[in-house]
Amino acid sequence: MIIRRMTLADVDQVHALELATFAMPWSKQSFAEEMTRNACARYLVAMDDTGKLIAYAGAWIIFDEAHVTNVAVDKAWRGQGVGRAIMQALMQYVANMGAQYLTLEVRRSNMVAQALYQRLGFVELGVRKRYYEDNGEDALLLVCDHLPPVQASFTEE
Repeated sequence: MIIRRMTLADVDQVHALELATFAMPWSKQSFAEEMTRNACARYLVAMDDTGKLIAYAGAWIIFDEAHVTNVAVDKAWRGQGVGRAIMQALMQYVANMGAQYLTLEVRRSNMVAQALYQRLGFVELGVRKRYYEDNGEDALLLVCDHLPPVQASFTEE
């Protein structure tokens, strides 16, 4: 598995995974705009050995705060450490960019994701009532302020 920064060439595959994963998926145009217009956005993709996109994760970095926008893992690859790997890579990336902490929302019913985030050092900060428009489900607001140390060799591509 290779994890690298997302490019415009990845948008079709990212959008396909988004459609397969979420009840209210982002549009292809939204991902393209994240790549071209949002200076705060950083996205990573995970590719298998054949070059197929198997996961992606993104965050907005604003000063010393980063906020996870999306995380998705191809259904066939779930439970194999891909989610952990791409989240660890995203945490390293935002730390390298100067973030001191990382926040995210997760569905109250998504126990698998919650367990992963807890293992990565996230703690519950609060609840966003009826956050998800598709079914009115609450979101748990999580935060992690134990990001990895900045890598001295880091440069943005």
